[in-house]
Amino acid sequence: MNMFSRFVKDESGATAIEYGLIAAIVSVGIIAALGSVRDSLKDTFTSVSDGLKGTGATPPAP
Repeated sequence: MNMFSRFVKDESGATAIEYGLIAAIVSVGIIAALGSVRDSLKDTFTSVSDGLKGTGATPPAP
């Protein structure tokens, strides 16, 4: 019984799990933010590419 009570009171593993959950939440946030940045970058590079090709496309207003 003594071993079981020490196991229940030991919280060293809980800290590692908490850090893992925080890392997972931060990762999900970064992935979500990159989705919107990706679309913006795609539009910017398309505009630059069209401008370099001389198609007469005008870049979007800032």
